[in-house]
Amino acid sequence: MSTITRRIIPAIAIAGTMMLVATGCVAGENAKADDDNDAAASGEWSSDTLSIDFATYNPLSLVIRDQGILEEILGDDVEVEWIQSAGSNKANELLRSGSVDVGSTAGSAALLARANGSPIQVIDIYSQPEWSAIVVGPDSGIASLEDLKGASVAATKGTDPYFFLLQALEEGGLSLADVEVQNLQHADGRAALDGGSVDAWAGLDPIMAAAEVESGDKLIYRNVDFNTYGFLNATEDFVTNHPDLAQAVVDAYEQAREWALENPEETAALLAEVAGIDPAVATTVIQERSNLDVSGIPGEDQVAVLEKIAPVLVESGDVQGGQESVDKALSTIVNDTFAKKAVGDE
Repeated sequence: MSTITRRIIPAIAIAGTMMLVATGCVAGENAKADDDNDAAASGEWSSDTLSIDFATYNPLSLVIRDQGILEEILGDDVEVEWIQSAGSNKANELLRSGSVDVGSTAGSAALLARANGSPIQVIDIYSQPEWSAIVVGPDSGIASLEDLKGASVAATKGTDPYFFLLQALEEGGLSLADVEVQNLQHADGRAALDGGSVDAWAGLDPIMAAAEVESGDKLIYRNVDFNTYGFLNATEDFVTNHPDLAQAVVDAYEQAREWALENPEETAALLAEVAGIDPAVATTVIQERSNLDVSGIPGEDQVAVLEKIAPVLVESGDVQGGQESVDKALSTIVNDTFAKKAVGDE
């Protein structure tokens, strides 16, 4: 646990538990879901373990982990295992392998994973961020998207910055064939840019914000519409067989959202501590580039963004099965059951 003082008082934890007690099954859920909800209400959970990720690009996960919100809700009967995700691609790998039950990604990464056969669904929205941009060094001669022609660009495939890059190239009248993409994890992309081994980087906050302050790197292209939402995803097996735990996770996220909105400075301090960045940088990420005041219920707004980038995914060649696979994923990726319960919008 971090040294940040726990701020969620016991009454909030009790309220979260009472919410679990009070919520019954929604229409259409089967008898097993009824049994699971009854078990949760009596303090008996459907599993004695829960594996979940935390990530610096998901501030709410940091709040939940730091303050022990999930542990408060679940009590001593469920062991919570926290595993860090270095990027959406890593979170998807953890979900695919069964190493975590719940993982946080960008919406684009979740769509790509489901289109390629990973059985995941989004159960909550943790942010509407502007977390990606095209970044160059302080002395770079690259000043526009058009200048990227022939350049080497670092990007983490399967993540929002990669899909941001694809859309940005199209905006600049270019294609993947016009650049050399080096597939590097986010932190390695920054290191490659600062070391001069690439000309540009499709960056991700908070690493990107730190690069601006610490290295003088420049954001030559920003477009909030090219960033997809922050998706909290769960495996279908987890959703089907452990709906009580899925509800507990989403309830924890909604508690964390309320606290983070009321305490932006402390949320930034927590991000700075976990990410190892300057508090001023973390403040920029939280207050200027992370819209946490967004509905946690996944639905039409998120699907609309994904529909916009779907052709980009297909044209990139990264989707097995092409448009048909993407269309099927779009129609099945959302599971709003738990978020609706958490916010009382059943």
